[in-house]
Amino acid sequence: MEENRQKGKFIVFEGTDGSGKSTQMKLLSKYLAGRGLSCVLTREPTDSPIGAMLRSCLSGRIDTDERAIAALFAADRLDHILNPVDGIKTKLNGGITVLCDRYYLSSFAYNGEFVDSAWVEELNRPAREELRPDLVVYLDLTPEEGMKRVARRGECDRYETLERQERIKNRYFDCFRRFADENVAIIQSEVDKMQTQAHIRAAVNRLFGW
Repeated sequence: MEENRQKGKFIVFEGTDGSGKSTQMKLLSKYLAGRGLSCVLTREPTDSPIGAMLRSCLSGRIDTDERAIAALFAADRLDHILNPVDGIKTKLNGGITVLCDRYYLSSFAYNGEFVDSAWVEELNRPAREELRPDLVVYLDLTPEEGMKRVARRGECDRYETLERQERIKNRYFDCFRRFADENVAIIQSEVDKMQTQAHIRAAVNRLFGW
């Protein structure tokens, strides 16, 4: 039991595009640091060579099949977990709390929309068996508002259309029902980012027993 208490927590942020994950992760990181915790932020796709290839696929610089994208995500994720130098498990075992922008629920929601969902789940079964999040923070907002935020940001990737975002949001909630053993906190992504952050901190406080 003592060993488990010394490990870092693994907190994943999920949501459709424009939901504010990056902003909220940074705010939570500052909060956790203020509570005396070592904390790092990471993301998927990662900055590894596999992740760089994925971002090229998502931006359209590389034209490839959705099945190849799903497989690349699964490979990038396993390296993200298991890399002995800077993998997630290495950090957690060193007592560092890890905040991650997207994880396997993103694959179920995004990749599973365009290729066989059972196949996507099987691709990600090793990752799910290897490391499950202590908490998933899902930032919820309407696809319409999300696309407005994406438009203000600039470039869109292959998934960022209103129709696709609506289907992806529906798939997220289907996943929450089907994978009910995941610890998911559904947080409304408010206009006031600090109001959103307050709800996130309440969920995180429960996780840490504060």
